[in-house]
Amino acid sequence: MFDNLSDKLEGALHKLKGRGQITEINIAETLKEVRRALLDADVNYKIAKEFTNSVKEKALGQKVLTSLQPGQLMVKIVKDELTELMGGSTEEIDLSGKPTVVLMSGLQGSGKTTFSGKLALYLKSKKNKKPLLVGCDVYRPAAIDQLHVVGEQIGVDVYSDKGNSDPVSIAKAGIAKAKENGNNIVIVDTAGRLAIDEQMMEEIANIHKAINPNETLFVVDSMTGQDAVNTAKAFHDVLNFDGVVLTKLDGDTRGGAAISIKSVVSKPIKFIGTGEKMEAIDVFHPDRMADRILGMGDVVSLVERAQDQFDEEQARKIQKKIAKNTFGFDDFLDQIQQIKKMGSMKDLMGMIPGVGKAMKGLDIDDDAFKHIEAMIHSMTPKERSNPSVIDMSRKKRIAKGSGRSLQDVNGLLKQFGQMNKMMKMMQGGGAKKMMQMMGGMPSGFPGKS
Repeated sequence: MFDNLSDKLEGALHKLKGRGQITEINIAETLKEVRRALLDADVNYKIAKEFTNSVKEKALGQKVLTSLQPGQLMVKIVKDELTELMGGSTEEIDLSGKPTVVLMSGLQGSGKTTFSGKLALYLKSKKNKKPLLVGCDVYRPAAIDQLHVVGEQIGVDVYSDKGNSDPVSIAKAGIAKAKENGNNIVIVDTAGRLAIDEQMMEEIANIHKAINPNETLFVVDSMTGQDAVNTAKAFHDVLNFDGVVLTKLDGDTRGGAAISIKSVVSKPIKFIGTGEKMEAIDVFHPDRMADRILGMGDVVSLVERAQDQFDEEQARKIQKKIAKNTFGFDDFLDQIQQIKKMGSMKDLMGMIPGVGKAMKGLDIDDDAFKHIEAMIHSMTPKERSNPSVIDMSRKKRIAKGSGRSLQDVNGLLKQFGQMNKMMKMMQGGGAKKMMQMMGGMPSGFPGKS
């Protein structure tokens, strides 16, 4: 995400890093490029100008010119200002209601229904809540069907009333149903509407007034850039919503909406959608996003995703297997499945400092592991549990069965052997040796060119 903006900002700031001496003229030139980068990212001109003026003021105030490392200090100032522009601090959803009622609003096609499901799954799995989805799109029957499909997929109840054409009464009945069933979260999915459609805007205002939600979220497609910001303002004038949800952020190479929207509506971005999977939802952290925009990665989010998939019981079993030298390819497959649950490979790589830039332009398929899985599935149970029995004839059979080359099979076995050694070293505290070995990983595997 934000590839274009990241490249341009990094290019502008890199010039300062290489200077032995920095002057006000250098800084002015750099900030002119920074402003151009923001405008190219579809950030409003006024916001871009205010941003660069603020950076310049702080740079001169903090004596960047006489600093020992002026380039680095300048990057820090830009990062802090970007963080502030996007909201400053993380703002969580208000879950104080009994039940908590969340009203979803937004344009047609913004991804409201899908995000309603993602939010329900997030609150169910991360916050231990019991959500109910309520379908209030009375204009598009397929929307109600879609909500039921989503609900079934994530194991969350859905309330709808296809015979009723009044969304206000459906929303109220949904909340009553939630109280009856012991649901402590109600997510009300409404019809998509255009800000210029007065009748539809009046309708959502009536729903809002009738159910008095704890949270009103405005869902917007981040790829629409400045249009998203303008639409947010129109909706905010009617609803006075509590927060913004940016969907399709994984496909947004510009980033204008994420950067501008807070300063225009004075309401925080609370969530972002980062992919098609129902688990692809993140709480929005302005500081982490600023890091990513400036090419610094986002290790904290990467670790959090890993922890979400971490199974302590399974980890203990693996530890015992490593100690007894019985860690096999079935265990390796389990590890791959956990990694795949963390999100798209490209997104994960982008969270590692330096890696996102190094892999720019490479098409990292979400099925990056499919060739490895095919080779493992072509092995017999004996071969998977005891890889040492795999001789040349077995290798040929595995290659043929998986549609891969003999070289690929040899590479997999070598990779597996090195990984086994690394895990043993980690148990024995040999971190230094492990780091040396990581440089010798064979090519042909995810993350290795």
